[in-house]
Amino acid sequence: MSWGTDLWDQFENLDKHTQWGIDFLERYAKFVKERLEIEQTYAKQLRNLVKKYCPKRSKEDEPRFTSCISFYTILNELNDYAGQREVVAEEMGHNVYGELMKYSQDLKSERKHHLQEGRKAQQHLDQCWKQMDSSKKKFERECKEAEKCQLLFERLDNDINATKSEVEKAKAQLYLRTHMADESKNEYAAQLQNFNGEQWKHFNAAIPQIFKNLQAMDERRTVKLGETYRTFAEVERRVIPIISKCLEGMVSAGKAVDERKDSTIVVESFKSGFEPPGDFPFEDFSQNIYRTGSDSTIGTPKNEGTKPDPKHSMSKAKNKLWLFGKKPKAPTLEDLSHLPPEQRRKKLQQRVEELNKELQKEMDQRDALNKMKDVYEKNPQMGDPSSLQPKISETMCNMERLRSEIHKNESWLSEVEGKQSSRSDRRSSADVNHHAPHGRESPEGSYTDDPSQEHRSPPQPDPHEFDDEFDDDDPLPAIGHCKALYAFDGQNEGTLVMREDEVLYVIEEDKGDGWTRARKQSGEEGYVPSSYVDITMEKSSKGS
Repeated sequence: MSWGTDLWDQFENLDKHTQWGIDFLERYAKFVKERLEIEQTYAKQLRNLVKKYCPKRSKEDEPRFTSCISFYTILNELNDYAGQREVVAEEMGHNVYGELMKYSQDLKSERKHHLQEGRKAQQHLDQCWKQMDSSKKKFERECKEAEKCQLLFERLDNDINATKSEVEKAKAQLYLRTHMADESKNEYAAQLQNFNGEQWKHFNAAIPQIFKNLQAMDERRTVKLGETYRTFAEVERRVIPIISKCLEGMVSAGKAVDERKDSTIVVESFKSGFEPPGDFPFEDFSQNIYRTGSDSTIGTPKNEGTKPDPKHSMSKAKNKLWLFGKKPKAPTLEDLSHLPPEQRRKKLQQRVEELNKELQKEMDQRDALNKMKDVYEKNPQMGDPSSLQPKISETMCNMERLRSEIHKNESWLSEVEGKQSSRSDRRSSADVNHHAPHGRESPEGSYTDDPSQEHRSPPQPDPHEFDDEFDDDDPLPAIGHCKALYAFDGQNEGTLVMREDEVLYVIEEDKGDGWTRARKQSGEEGYVPSSYVDITMEKSSKGS
């Protein structure tokens, strides 16, 4: 089927049809644009959702639980999924919408050209018809005028009253009009022949070719639409494998959740390293009833093992209840002695590993600088070797500093590990002897131990600080004295408030839990962090 032959007289309808085709193409392009905008909005919302639930975290806040790690894995996969939706939108915009809009402009230009050619051909045929019609009308007029002259001449020729001159004049006029009619006839015949020729060329050559071009253009438009339909689907199909991998990653993240591993992490995160409290000792309050007069003499030291003090026993009983109490506020110390033993050990191990990594970086940098210096020495034109010396010196200083830090932290780590093993030994001994529990938890469940105390010189004791006379209400004798290195607010029950540089009596040693029982000169008793005081023990108590 050809538009040129079958639709030779449908110029106006073909004009409307080709315009409808371009409008339809642009309508489909608008549909694709709205679709890719939906994809872009969807991808943006997904990314915002991921950003909302996966904020930037510091190294310490990195998730360790498998459930958290899996959730963040799902968020990462969802972020990749959003990226694929962006790819879909981008390719639709470039390969479909952009192509359609560009092709639409080309179609408009081509259609305009073909229609202009068709209108030109029609105008030329109309012009030929007008010329032929004009010559035809002229021929008709001349023939009528010649007929009038013919009738006038015949009337005068048959009239006996007409003069000869009138007859001759009418005859000349007839001859003139007849000649003009013949010329008009010849002109009309020529114009008619020309019009017929132009009309044949118009309907058999020009218009069929123009309509054929319009048909080819419209068919290309249809083919282009089919191609973009396929491209529209192929864009989606190409990302399906990657989207499937994202979904598989989410499924794998769900399978990776391990409840036992998470429980183990909870233990590792919060394990203090302390031993559970032992049994309460029996408190025999009846012994005070059978005291002799000499037993109540002021200044006679009481033996804690044989005559327990009710107040002291009550104080110890309270200590057991402080296991879940609020931790006392203490400054963060460099040796991490404010942490429980197990947590301190892990933090120190982590710090040592980080310092070793930094040291390795500095060593690599030193080696690189030395190599560069050797190259400069062998090839002076490449650079001045002395210019590298400040950087090398700085690197060496950093290495020494890091080695010192590593040594210091390894010493603390060894101390923690040694104390943990010694606490375990003491617990075994306490279980056998069934004395007051040495594994007693600190009043607030915290642990303090300052190794730097070993290097401090104990202060000189004040002779006025020691008094061998004790009331019955303070049965525990002083076994030493201590000086406060820091102020301690003692907010929790059982703790003792102390000022910096204040001197206190020591009435009970640190049992390995980081707390020392002390008494003020006013007689007030309580526990203070061992790392907050510098302790000096009496020789008799040390030897006992």
